[in-house]
Amino acid sequence: MKALLRDIAITLAIALALFLLLRVSVQAYKVREYCMEPNFYEGEWLLAGKAAYWWGEPQRGDVIILRPPFDPEEYYIKRLIALPGDTVEVKDGQTYVNGTALEEPYIKEVPTYTLALRELGEDEYFVLGDNRNNANDSHTGWTVTRENIVAKVWFSYWPPSLWGGSKDYSLDEQLVTVAE
Repeated sequence: MKALLRDIAITLAIALALFLLLRVSVQAYKVREYCMEPNFYEGEWLLAGKAAYWWGEPQRGDVIILRPPFDPEEYYIKRLIALPGDTVEVKDGQTYVNGTALEEPYIKEVPTYTLALRELGEDEYFVLGDNRNNANDSHTGWTVTRENIVAKVWFSYWPPSLWGGSKDYSLDEQLVTVAE
């Protein structure tokens, strides 16, 4: 009987440890609104890694979950376009980072707005929705701090028709290619 109780206690302890580990490192998020179409749709459920940036830094092109500076209780999903110290500009339907025009096959349509050349500060990350003309994002005047980047989107799991991995694009490769 002692062996059985010990086995049950060990099993429960392992289950609790796994539950707590998953709870602090992975989170489910529901897409609200249509700012990330055509890649993520309103009502879609995503699995995001809160531990993704514990050992590394966010990269250009990552799809992230963030808390916007004007409403820290909300969660937004956006694509990370530029990092601290980068310059960003939007003109003639094209987004430029550090003077390089980005190839953006993931956007719904080209932006119809302009954004004057802007240099990001020490802790400013520039994010845009993939539905550029219908998104509340950095082109409207706000940026996100590192502290408010919550997670990296990994996987879409609901509805089943949208099941699959995150649609990240490495924007760093574009900037390196032009610089060489």
